[in-house]
Amino acid sequence: MKFAVFSVSLPEWSPEEALKKLKALGYDGVEWRVIDQKPSADGKPSFWAGNRCTWPVSSFVEDAPRIKAMTAQAGLEMPCLGTYASMDELENVERGMKGAAILGVKKLRVGTQGYDGKAPWLPLRDRAVAKYREVEAMAKRHGVRALIEMHMNTLTPSASSARAFAENFNPAHVGVIYDLGNVVYEGYEHYRLALEALGPYLAHVHVKNAVWKPTHDEATGVTQWKTEAAPLKKGVADFKRFFETLKDIGYDDWVSVEDFSTEGALEDRVRENAGFLRSLVK
Repeated sequence: MKFAVFSVSLPEWSPEEALKKLKALGYDGVEWRVIDQKPSADGKPSFWAGNRCTWPVSSFVEDAPRIKAMTAQAGLEMPCLGTYASMDELENVERGMKGAAILGVKKLRVGTQGYDGKAPWLPLRDRAVAKYREVEAMAKRHGVRALIEMHMNTLTPSASSARAFAENFNPAHVGVIYDLGNVVYEGYEHYRLALEALGPYLAHVHVKNAVWKPTHDEATGVTQWKTEAAPLKKGVADFKRFFETLKDIGYDDWVSVEDFSTEGALEDRVRENAGFLRSLVK
């Protein structure tokens, strides 16, 4: 098994700094974030805005040769691209795929359809399947694999829903990212059931963690619950059982860390995550 870090979780580091530090900390690869992002409101880099470890999608094809050279020089691999283009942004999807082909990266994330419960599910699903057929055709043309991420507030929060969606496509061109942290928010199923359900569509794994915390309304006496990011060792996800299950089903491919916790300094978190994950596969 090989470990990478998804650069969305490295907002304070430039790509050059990230490559140097990830190699020194014992990682095998990097999963680059690709999006035309907004600047942060306060001028400080954050996960979602002003992230220094991000490549613009608008210039990604032109940047790809430099990205390939600097990543290779650092001695790291690129298992997947963390693009934020969705099926409704085919121009950006194609930029991502062209860049991936230049990089020699065979997998990239392509978003599907958000879901908030306000519109009927079946028409949304049928539309998403039709749009993703265009993504599948594009992936086939460029020799890459488009990955659907299991993500809360989408049509595919669980392994079962992701498999039902992905079954409309050839697994040679479309796959699924199992995200261990996202299913804390929505979509948890027994790890073995989930991973076996994905079958040939299981293409990549993301790991992070989260916790549920209560908020109490004094006026009504009602307790509500909300989720927030947590360090890998301190959240709801059972990393030990999950990695045992990966071993049981014969998964020995890439795992990318996508840690959105902010407890401690960034370099300390990245170092501790590496040690923790290595301990799970010894």
